[in-house]
Amino acid sequence: MGLKRREFLRRLAASATLVGATPRKNPAAAQAATEADITFRNVAAEAGITPLIVCGSKDKRSILEVNGSGCVWFDYNNDGYVDLYIVNGSTLEWMLSPSLPGEPPRNYLYRNNGDGTFTDVTLQAGVPGKGWGVGAVAADYNNDGFVDIFVYNYGPNILYRNNGNGTFTDVTAKAGVAGDNIIWSGGAAFGDYDNDGYLDLYVSGYINLDLRHPPHLHCSFEGVPVTACGPLGLPGAPDALYHNNGDGTFTEVTAKAGVTDSQLRYGFAVAFEDIDGDGRPDILVMNDSVPNYFYHNKGDGTFEEMGVLAGMAYNGDGHVQSNMGLAVGDIDNDGWMDLFVTTFADDNFTLFHNVGHGVFDDISYPSGIGTPTIPFQGWSTFFLDYNNDGWKDIFCVEGHIYIEALGGKMRAPYRQRPQIFENLHNRRFREVEAELGLGDLYIPGRGGACCDYDNDGDLDAAIICIDDRPVVLRNDGGNRAGNWLQVKTAGTKSNRDGIGALVKVVAGDLVQYDRVRTGCAFYSQCDMRLHFGLGSHQKVDSVEIHWPSGHVDRLLDLAANQAVAVREGQGRIASPYKPFRKKR
Repeated sequence: MGLKRREFLRRLAASATLVGATPRKNPAAAQAATEADITFRNVAAEAGITPLIVCGSKDKRSILEVNGSGCVWFDYNNDGYVDLYIVNGSTLEWMLSPSLPGEPPRNYLYRNNGDGTFTDVTLQAGVPGKGWGVGAVAADYNNDGFVDIFVYNYGPNILYRNNGNGTFTDVTAKAGVAGDNIIWSGGAAFGDYDNDGYLDLYVSGYINLDLRHPPHLHCSFEGVPVTACGPLGLPGAPDALYHNNGDGTFTEVTAKAGVTDSQLRYGFAVAFEDIDGDGRPDILVMNDSVPNYFYHNKGDGTFEEMGVLAGMAYNGDGHVQSNMGLAVGDIDNDGWMDLFVTTFADDNFTLFHNVGHGVFDDISYPSGIGTPTIPFQGWSTFFLDYNNDGWKDIFCVEGHIYIEALGGKMRAPYRQRPQIFENLHNRRFREVEAELGLGDLYIPGRGGACCDYDNDGDLDAAIICIDDRPVVLRNDGGNRAGNWLQVKTAGTKSNRDGIGALVKVVAGDLVQYDRVRTGCAFYSQCDMRLHFGLGSHQKVDSVEIHWPSGHVDRLLDLAANQAVAVREGQGRIASPYKPFRKKR
């Protein structure tokens, strides 16, 4: 697309899609509407998830104070109800003077009670975090059957080992994954890059920031002076790859593996993903204001950076973007995983279509996503089939980065609505959040992730807001719009969570693929249980699980509308998931 046309579309979007704008109706949109009414309703208050998230001061003097924090959905106590871990930030005052009176901001673990409510169990579980929290990923790194938490921060990171009794132990020092005191980690993911059955860990570095000697930068946006400058002009922070030794410890192998961030790019979202279908997980790193990384797994313990050759280091115009969040999934059910990336305001979000074997084509504008996203500041993003039709839709968490937007001096508002794009089955999407009840939900969004937290067969979402309270969006009606199947994997020779397993679901002429993964999003992680919408299909012909070990399990003739669990080499086992109980 030519630069003149791109600029024209930007101006068109800016004039038509800003504060309070309502998407125009058209016959195509009416035809694409689902038969059942679907709404997302914010149930955070009734669920009991109401902490005030802290991220610096109100006047935002530093870039550290504007990016917010994230969350993770995971079942920490194996009771069949997925719990929510929320990462909290801090303030410059607390970081510079830890002995201040009072209690510093802390993280939150909310136990799902199985009746629509949650209980704060952070302190008894022993996972309050410390320092300036940013994001988290969850996975069973020691293969003991209980999911652990890695919290990444500005400053030392934390690895909490799940003890299996409702409590966690900080094992960071023993594990060797703390990082550095002045490194701001921007993303993390677990994945088994050498397929030895133990999960390795990649952590992206964002900025090397010394709070006692802060940088003095002067910058503006849309001609308005802003206080929180960066990242350009600030020193980047190195990424790190930690190899799991299988004994509870990790060894940093960044240089040995060939993934040294020699240019110190500003790293955010991370994913382990077999992009080219060779059976080996590659590593993707989304970078802010500089080219992205695609580390191709060579199969000998080393990687080769191929972002430019793969077509995803830059957008289709050959420009770098300020990339924040990452969603990985198969938008057209062709078996190849595509990428969706959120970016800064006044630039379109980017949809990279995998044309095969890890080569990407930027289809942002042909897909219908390019123009509507230009005015918005994107953060976390994820694929979710909200209407259970068997095609992955897109959810974007949004909110402006500059508090100067509060005064109306900028084209886009500070508080922004999330965007949801319905998949129209032809590599095209349409914006539908207003139809789903979210047209007036203006929030300062940052992190976010999806999960069927109420086990009713449709996908819900959580959004973490900066200097505000979380949003928990319950999907009402998705399970009436279409049938569904959920798959939970348990590895034996492969890692216990089955991370990296490719799952193929066939229901008549509907064929879908997805992979068990961690990380992605932005500072956040969706539940590892895979969700497949089935549309009108009332049964599933087959489910194939291609494990990282190379083993394949097959299930045949399954009824729709259930969650199945599969153990590597054994096949179907009893599912831990169960319906909600009625409130007492």
